Amino acid sequence: MLPPKALLDALSAQTSRLFNGESPLPRSEFEAQFKVLLQGAFSKLDLVSREEFDSQMVVLARTRARLEALEAKVAAMEASSHNE
Repeated sequence: MLPPKALLDALSAQTSRLFNGESPLPRSEFEAQFKVLLQGAFSKLDLVSREEFDSQMVVLARTRARLEALEAKVAAMEASSHNE
């Protein structure tokens, strides 16, 4: 995995080459090459898909709710043991 600065520097250099070509690229060709450039840069990062992120957020929310329920039970048990 590239450090963020190195990745941005490489991306900037490659983008400059697209803009500074000898003949200007048609918009569709520029977009296609830029998309390939970005996909290559993103593949070097440790990223997760949106779907994976969303599913992990659901798991986290469930886990948090269970933890809060357990903490409430423990607090209730501690309170009742102090009252005896």
